Amino acid sequence: MQHSQKRIILKLSGEALIGDQSYGINYQACHNIGKLIEKLAGHEIQIGVVIGGGNIFRGRTAADFGFERTPADHIGMLATCINGLALHQVLITLGLKTRVMSSRNVDGIIEHFNWHQAHLALEKGVVMIFVGGTGNPYFTTDTAAALRAAEMKADMLVKATTVDGVYDKDPRLNSDAKRYDRITYEEVLRLDLRVMDSAAIALCRDNHIEIRVVPVYDEEAILNAIVHRRGGTRVTSGEDSHGIP
Repeated sequence: MQHSQKRIILKLSGEALIGDQSYGINYQACHNIGKLIEKLAGHEIQIGVVIGGGNIFRGRTAADFGFERTPADHIGMLATCINGLALHQVLITLGLKTRVMSSRNVDGIIEHFNWHQAHLALEKGVVMIFVGGTGNPYFTTDTAAALRAAEMKADMLVKATTVDGVYDKDPRLNSDAKRYDRITYEEVLRLDLRVMDSAAIALCRDNHIEIRVVPVYDEEAILNAIVHRRGGTRVTSGEDSHGIP
């Protein structure tokens, strides 16, 4: 299926909705994301959003509780549904056409993911919010974002995170951390850089989907990455990389 406009998947962590809180959903943070999406839509960009659930339930919380992985991941999937519904309502207040689809059945609350309907909605300028992860335990919402990017034939997967790109080590802990402007999928995997999990990186590599890693709280950086394809860190195939030893 061909599309004339740019089509992107924006991957947001649940923490993007926290704002200045330590937990939960902050209206101003949601509103800021909504305004960003509104600006992107103004550039005639087709937008799919995949959102995490870490602001409500984190993996380390499951470990503290002694939960097994499968039910813990189920709780995380439900947390993404809560976040998706909240963002959906904010986008509606901004006058945007938007729909939420879940990979798991949440009858009467969220419609079930339908590949064909999602394609049609994106082509009509509807902002699609994809929740529930992949619908399976042991897969992260990063993998869900890569999966939706492949299914929706997106031009780019934009990973909005707490740092301004891909580094060789955590820049928040290491002042000598090196930032990459461009890097290959293979190098990310080989160096175990963990900007996204390995399944997500491999899925994007195999489907030739460019990844752009940008700072979640910098609206201009996200707009530049998506609209002008500048800034952040670009993750692509070998011929596009500057090469890393």
